[in-house]
Amino acid sequence: MKLSNQALGAIMMALQESLLHQLDIVPILQGFDIEDTEEGLIVKNPPTVRIPNDMTTETEQETTEPDASL
Repeated sequence: MKLSNQALGAIMMALQESLLHQLDIVPILQGFDIEDTEEGLIVKNPPTVRIPNDMTTETEQETTEPDASL
């Protein structure tokens, strides 16, 4: 029995969610509904990553903040 690429992606999303929001990953993983398919195990309810509105990327900050070197 192997993990499918989809299941690996679901695990990575769970890791991102737990790191971003400083949550314990165990309850996220325990909540997975897993199904065995020909392609390997799949997660029927993969997590989504929620990004807070106040978080921006470096690129967004560079385009919205004035350049101090000018």
